[in-house]
Amino acid sequence: MQILKVAATSNPKAVAGAIAGALEEDGIVEAHAIGAGAVNQAVKAIAIARRLVEREGEAEIKVIPGFIDVEIGGEVKTGIRFVIAK
Repeated sequence: MQILKVAATSNPKAVAGAIAGALEEDGIVEAHAIGAGAVNQAVKAIAIARRLVEREGEAEIKVIPGFIDVEIGGEVKTGIRFVIAK
């Protein structure tokens, strides 16, 4: 399973393409986002990926959000984890 790290500066269309590709390859992918801007970009990317997957005639995607603790520079930060599956 691939883990995609989404930043506030990430391009949602590029992330959506990565999500769609990972779903085709593995059937499941995780997207991690820390901060409001990153979560916003991740949600946009998931919505775009949903369109991409549905246009290809594949099954709908399911998204399970949750919290994740990540250590950055010796400091623990809480982020959002999106598990995305076909």
